[in-house]
Order: sequence, then C-alpha cells, then structure tokens
Amino acid sequence: MTTFDEREKAYEKKFALDQDLRFKAESRRNKMLAEWAAAKLGITGPALDEYIKAVRKADLAEKGDDDVLRKVKQDFADKGLTVDDAEIRSKLGEFLAKAVADVEASSK
Repeated sequence: MTTFDEREKAYEKKFALDQDLRFKAESRRNKMLAEWAAAKLGITGPALDEYIKAVRKADLAEKGDDDVLRKVKQDFADKGLTVDDAEIRSKLGEFLAKAVADVEASSK
C-alpha cells in the first residue's frame, strides 16, 4: 500500500467519524430544542418522549434545519403561541454548540 493510499484511507475514516459526530450532535440538539419547545407548549410525561421523537423525525425530511424550524413553529402556531423564527434559530444555534461540546466530551 502506498503512502497516498494510506492517506486516502485516513481521510475517509476521518470523514466518516466527523459525519457520525455531526449526526449525534444534531440529534442531541434536536432533543434539547424539543424539550425547550415542549416546556412552552406544556407537554410533559410520556407525551414529551413522543414529541422529542417527532422533532428528531422532522429533521430527516430534508437537508438543513428548515424542516425542524417549520415543525416547531407550526406546533407553536397550533397552540396559539407566537414565537418568531429568530428565537427558534437562536435556540438551534445555542443547543448545537452545547450538543457539540457534549458529544466531543463523551467521545474522548
């Protein structure tokens, strides 16, 4: 095996690891966002677990964060709550930073 082949395999391995960490961080972020939204919506108990699953599932609908944003925003609207996109996006960023730190800490 040449040095180039070894380097290529190392980059592929790093890419796969980075993608795995990204998925875990986004999943954790979505859980935190769902918990935050659920508190505003008055969702507790077993319904909270179902809501977390629904938010995580919504993230799989399309690439990016817009699908999660739409889900949470629609849930607020359905309950008659007005929460603007900027606040939800702010929470997405805040929770992603915390989730990345948590995932990095747990992977060490």
